[in-house]
Amino acid sequence: MTEQFVRKMEEGVKLLGIQLSEKQLEQFYDYFQFLVEKNKVMNLTAITEEDAVITKHFCDSLCLVKGFSDIEKTVSLIDVGTGAGFPGIPLKITFPHLKVTLLDSLNKRVRFLEEVCERLDLENVTCVHARAEDGGRNKDLREKFDLCVSRAVANLSSLSEYCMPFVKMGGYFIPYKSGDIEEELAQAKKAVAILGGEIENVTGFELPGGEGSRSLIKIKKMKPISAKYPRKAGLPGKEPLGTKKA
Repeated sequence: MTEQFVRKMEEGVKLLGIQLSEKQLEQFYDYFQFLVEKNKVMNLTAITEEDAVITKHFCDSLCLVKGFSDIEKTVSLIDVGTGAGFPGIPLKITFPHLKVTLLDSLNKRVRFLEEVCERLDLENVTCVHARAEDGGRNKDLREKFDLCVSRAVANLSSLSEYCMPFVKMGGYFIPYKSGDIEEELAQAKKAVAILGGEIENVTGFELPGGEGSRSLIKIKKMKPISAKYPRKAGLPGKEPLGTKKA
């Protein structure tokens, strides 16, 4: 672990009000090294430079604390469309009490995630190979989580149908969104309501080092979701809820 890595990580998380132990810093460094190593043989991320990984992957994942103050009280978390493990693994490293499920549709990424968890000695992490639409109908996953997070690139209406089925009553779905989201937010309100949710608030802020803006949308699960959601694979993306097609 290099001094430069430690300094950059500590500077980034300090802005989020987070302090990491030496063990946690070592876990982040091992994660970074393994990510870059594996990325040479499989497409995990376009971001591999150390400072960029720290800011755009690690600190960005941890920015959840800006819009969700109850992370210490949260027990179960699912990260839908986790890819290379963001934001789920950085959240698990930083808040080790969490029971985390990482869900992704690509099996080779799931195998990578399993290797990461073994390498970093992360306990109470389950890696699931499934499409979100199929996972949301799995009785072992449906409405079982206190918190669902996702950095997946999809419009909020579609993303809500992918993610809300995993959230238990009184739990939260918090998607990470970039750029101007006002129009997307307005278009998604009907879909969120259909799926038993209510938008409580939106927290916007700038990433460290001028690396762009980020918004966290805090959606609370107010009522059980209808058995007809999520719809079959492909439909949430093609025909988002709340549109004329849907």
